[in-house]
Amino acid sequence: MSLHSDTAQARVEEIRAFRQQIPNFVIPAFKGERRKLAPAASVPPEFVERVAVAVRNSQALVRGGAPDPEQARDLMSYAEAYGPVADELEALAEFVRHSVTTAKNKAGSDALTTYALARRLAKRPEHAELVPHVDDMRRTLGPPRGPKPKNRRQPPPDTTPPPETPAPAAPAAVVAITRPVQS
Repeated sequence: MSLHSDTAQARVEEIRAFRQQIPNFVIPAFKGERRKLAPAASVPPEFVERVAVAVRNSQALVRGGAPDPEQARDLMSYAEAYGPVADELEALAEFVRHSVTTAKNKAGSDALTTYALARRLAKRPEHAELVPHVDDMRRTLGPPRGPKPKNRRQPPPDTTPPPETPAPAAPAAVVAITRPVQS
């Protein structure tokens, strides 16, 4: 394994260990579970507080297994405090992905520059040894992406508007020719 593989694996292990430090940490049981939780999770904190007050003051609202008002308040406090932690972790993930893309861009850009140089040099007899390398690079790179380049020798399209043509004249009135009726 490379040095980067070893250090990246160490970071993954640290992140997984970090999970243990977050109270109320829950891994979704299935894809889309968060979406199912969203309706009740989006009630305003003031609503949860009003319910907690009502439960504290009315025995009829006390349900078995439901969190007591202090537990509900603690859960809302947790949600408010850990929201920024999630935001920071998402930002970190975005920055790591950007760093990965930047690294790939630098390596790929350098490789493309070298490929372009090798293609030009391979056309010269004194660099004929580059031809098989260029062929290997071309195969590995795959077919070109994007639209095919246009023929550079074609003149650019004419962008001047066509001259205005007069509107056609109204058709001449049709004159009916009648024959005399013979009896």
